Amino acid sequence: MSAYRISHISAGLAAVVVGYSSAVILVIDAARQAGATPEMVTSWLLVLGLGMGVSCILFSLWYKMPVVTAWSTPGAAFLIGAAADYTLPEVIGSFVVSAVFSIIVSQNRGLSRTIARIPPAIASAMLAGILLPICLGVFTEAAVYPLQTVLFLAVYLLGSLFFPRYMMLMLLVLACVISFSMGVLDDVTVTTPSLIWVTPSFSLSATIGLALPLFVITLLSQNLPGIAIHHAHGYKPDHNTVLSGLGVIQLILAPFGGFTFNLAAITAALCMGDDVDPKPGQRYRAAVVAGVGYLLMGAMASVVVVVFLSMPPVVVHLLAGLALLATLQASVVRAMETPEHRQAATLTLICSASGVTLAQLTAPVWGLAIGLLVVMMRAYPFRRHQNR
Repeated sequence: MSAYRISHISAGLAAVVVGYSSAVILVIDAARQAGATPEMVTSWLLVLGLGMGVSCILFSLWYKMPVVTAWSTPGAAFLIGAAADYTLPEVIGSFVVSAVFSIIVSQNRGLSRTIARIPPAIASAMLAGILLPICLGVFTEAAVYPLQTVLFLAVYLLGSLFFPRYMMLMLLVLACVISFSMGVLDDVTVTTPSLIWVTPSFSLSATIGLALPLFVITLLSQNLPGIAIHHAHGYKPDHNTVLSGLGVIQLILAPFGGFTFNLAAITAALCMGDDVDPKPGQRYRAAVVAGVGYLLMGAMASVVVVVFLSMPPVVVHLLAGLALLATLQASVVRAMETPEHRQAATLTLICSASGVTLAQLTAPVWGLAIGLLVVMMRAYPFRRHQNR
């Protein structure tokens, strides 16, 4: 049995750094929008680190394949815009229900195929609509904070050209420097992180308005790409078992703030390349290292939360908006690449971005419904003509 190599360690830790630096601010903001106290926000990050760490290690060792897990970044972005309309117990209850959906669907291949048949254009348009308001935050305060906005944009543009893998890490460093210069990190105190239980509350409106879209967004934008990444690198673990296991982990940890656990895509690819190990059968070690890194980040949850909660709102908005810009771009491109779905995708995007809540259903739910309705309406005359 060969030992762990430097390449395994560097790839695993790179996956953790990229995952946290690109999305941790979104998780913190989502928790705050849901009504979580600073101690509860710490609990969210602690339990997410524990869940991701344990699942990475267990599944990778079990299958001897790199199985990297993550939280749902699009799911966190969705919660930022939707969670404020519900009480914290209802939000926690929606995490539980979403976990139940995940377990049921992962055990039913027919349901999995049915959901996977949602046109990619509509799913991408819904995701783009969720991300758009957050990305607009990059410029909403530019008139008041022009220097900060220019600095962030400069680092983002230069980083995307010369050091794309570590671009978000550099933005995090810039955020800390600017926050320190504005005097908000001078009196930071750190406490030991602890798990805080919130008793779930269940309602039909939260199930339809939060749990269902959270599940669909995670499945379409995280788990399906994660499966594709595995197949692209020649790995074929039992994904139904993995997704069921992740659903069980979410079910157990949801009351503490474990809002999603899913397959990773981008960070998983960091652990699967030829530079990780010339032998594909040994690359699972990088995912194990990533799991250990997630456990360490969970243990440091108090530090992470205190630093981010102390940052000025303008810094938070710049970080979150720039972190999601590439995802927004990819979603818009995919939403509009199929001509026959462009009208439906446009309506889905606009509705999902509107923030409207009707009949206690959130904007992305209405956006998805409108998009699917338009797709069916446009397909019906074609089918009727074909049958003549």
